[in-house]
Amino acid sequence: KKTSENTILVGETVEKLRGMADRSVDLVFADPPYNLQLGGDLVRPNNTTVDAVDDHWDQFDTFAAYDRFTRDWLTECRRVLKPDGGLWVIGSYHNIFRVGAILQDLGFWILNDVIWRKTNPMPNFRGTRFTNAHETLIWCSVSEKGRYTFNYEAMKAFNEDQQMRSDWELGLCTGGERLKDDGGKKLHPTQKPESLLQRILVSTSKPGDLILDPFFGTGTTGAVAKQLGRRWIGIEREQSYAEAAYDRIAAVKPLAGDIIEPHEKPKEKRIPFGTLVERGLVKPGEVVVDQKERYTAKVRADGSLIADGLSGSIHRVGAQIQGASACNGWVFWHVKRNRTIVPLDTLRQQMRSETSS
Repeated sequence: KKTSENTILVGETVEKLRGMADRSVDLVFADPPYNLQLGGDLVRPNNTTVDAVDDHWDQFDTFAAYDRFTRDWLTECRRVLKPDGGLWVIGSYHNIFRVGAILQDLGFWILNDVIWRKTNPMPNFRGTRFTNAHETLIWCSVSEKGRYTFNYEAMKAFNEDQQMRSDWELGLCTGGERLKDDGGKKLHPTQKPESLLQRILVSTSKPGDLILDPFFGTGTTGAVAKQLGRRWIGIEREQSYAEAAYDRIAAVKPLAGDIIEPHEKPKEKRIPFGTLVERGLVKPGEVVVDQKERYTAKVRADGSLIADGLSGSIHRVGAQIQGASACNGWVFWHVKRNRTIVPLDTLRQQMRSETSS
């Protein structure tokens, strides 16, 4: 078996997956058939027909048939994923709960469900239900102990130094990004926006990773992967979609170098508390206090603390004196400087700046 890259395998998903090598893929993004179970045409109030998903590839005779298909392709994805790989699958209320149960049955470990909240959802034309304004993504690792990729600091920087949440507000694929046929109709009814794939790849993959999309469609995953310096492989049963995807991806100009490397928080040099004592920033015998000056301890020459029969590091004594299981002594303990109390961490940062300059 062999796993190619930067190519589209045209044919049935499960069959093509079975031809791929074990443990060869870093990340899977899957946009499988939703099995929408549409009955008849969907009509707007002005009697025009909505271009809904009624293609043969989205139709299954029974839920059992859909479950068998889902189990088959997910089983193969788990086989081709590396032990530390990850998988994303997107769906709607029609299918995502069935997919989630099968993921867990197969041994995948669910990390998050992410809500894609659409800024411009299609209205509910019949007025019989709430407007379907979101889709659900499931992100999981191959197993509970898999060391999956998550670029936490990159996502935090993206989100203005706030943790990235699991609800993403993004628009549908519209305008120039939406591929059209010669007659001006949508080439693919469920083309996903590039912004969605960009967030997924930036957050959970690295440059050079191989990204597999087993339901490639018109190639959104491949286009974004190429731009971000990732390798890609797609599987698509419809020749017309595959041809459109090739043309689309060929026009993409890849980024490289520092531009695509994920942001990481700079690693700060480790400075033991004893070093502050050696450098004279804290004196042996000096008294340290907590912020409210309820607790006190004395500094020993070896950088340990002593207080009420307790002895140990700034962290251990801080925890014991409070009856707590753990304590960050750098922020708990303070020293008096110029009639104010200063956290030990302030002195540590002062030392870092002096040693790095």
